[in-house]
Amino acid sequence: MAVVEVVQLLVSPVHRCTGRPSDGPSPAHDGELVSRAEIRANLGIVGDRYFNRPAHRNAAVTLMAAENLPVDINPAVDLRLTRRNVLLRGIDIDALVGKTVSLDTGEGPVLLSVRRPARPCAWMDTFIGPGAHRALRDKGGVRCTPLTDGWLTLGPAEFKVLPSVPG
Repeated sequence: MAVVEVVQLLVSPVHRCTGRPSDGPSPAHDGELVSRAEIRANLGIVGDRYFNRPAHRNAAVTLMAAENLPVDINPAVDLRLTRRNVLLRGIDIDALVGKTVSLDTGEGPVLLSVRRPARPCAWMDTFIGPGAHRALRDKGGVRCTPLTDGWLTLGPAEFKVLPSVPG
């Protein structure tokens, strides 16, 4: 077990990346950064743009390491710019593709299956600044399927990588 910090939580009801990056993003929704988020097994984060979307059920929750934010490109970069859901400090989340993890912020563990990398797209240069797309390669976070219902909150959390189940 490791103690990590949940630095930010983003629950965005709208997609901001529509059209081409050169057209600029859609306006931000007030209240995207929250202090508490409800997770539903196999569905995602209640209120988020990917909640219960068939195309995103296996990747409905995105996690990113705070240590990988390109602050050298934009010191104000946060989840509103990277478009990830959970920003963690203290764990190399990108190294855990294929694993099942437990994140407990004090309201019981939320189990997540880490499915695949959350690859950055060209929009990162628009949202964050020139060079962000390249800077986030192999460090853009991960896409997860929630395996249990629960809540995530800001602050310290217990983080565990669970043993693999044969099969």
